[in-house]
Amino acid sequence: MDVPQTARNHAEQRQLQNYNIMKHLRLFLFTAALLGMACAAGTASAQCTFKNTAFKPGEFLSYNLYFNWKFVWVKVGTASMYVVQSKYNGQSAYRASLTTRGNSKMDKIFVMRDTLLCYSSLNMEPLYYRKGALEGKRYTVDEVWYKYPGGKCSITQSRLHKDGSRKSRSLTPDQCVFDMMNIFLRARSFDLDSWKKGHVVNFPIVDGNSVNPAKIKLLGTKTVKADNGVKYRCLELSYTEKEKDGWREIARFFVSDDSNHVPIRLDMFLKFGSAKAFLTSMRGVKNPIKSQVK
Repeated sequence: MDVPQTARNHAEQRQLQNYNIMKHLRLFLFTAALLGMACAAGTASAQCTFKNTAFKPGEFLSYNLYFNWKFVWVKVGTASMYVVQSKYNGQSAYRASLTTRGNSKMDKIFVMRDTLLCYSSLNMEPLYYRKGALEGKRYTVDEVWYKYPGGKCSITQSRLHKDGSRKSRSLTPDQCVFDMMNIFLRARSFDLDSWKKGHVVNFPIVDGNSVNPAKIKLLGTKTVKADNGVKYRCLELSYTEKEKDGWREIARFFVSDDSNHVPIRLDMFLKFGSAKAFLTSMRGVKNPIKSQVK
């Protein structure tokens, strides 16, 4: 039996909505990184290293994702992130992986399976990044390789498509650049005591085929209840991206106001609705959780 055109249009719209939800969920899981980009984005001669004080091998974070469908909040997926100490080309390194999954309800509308991986030196230099994304009928693999000849950052980017075609390029940016996974780990260690309400930071994010401008603004503090039933004192931040017609707010982030800077909640502003992500559990965190509200 033929599917009515209106039904097909609604199905296509839901696919686009879910694609945008999961895209911004991945942004959420490196939220804490956005707090410190002023220090991270140095000059071309600056070393792309930083001291880790916020996480340790064995840390595990998990989240629930919800979408507002016709004024009803519906759970549509989950995400989790895990960090271990490993080796990359013979040197000791942090290995971080992020997995996002749509649930059975979402699979009926839009199949989504994303796996992200990065290696960072113990001094937090980015070494390698990979993102394999199955989103509906679209499948891509992004990769970024980093080198530091003469103390400058040099990268090779690659994007592989479902049909086997690949586009690659190499360049030497005029500053240190970071993929979303590395920057999530790296910038959680920044000291925010000097930040004031209204502080704005600009930074570059790299993927398999581009280096894009973005910025974040500190809005203040707020108490947030996570899906683990615990309330946390959080820093609230606004994340914006530069588009063809100017800057657009993509999301509001809420990260724990302590030395761990764990993302607790995300509010996403989509073109076709709104979505939220909430922390469900955290294990193996490095520092005491002083942001918990009793």
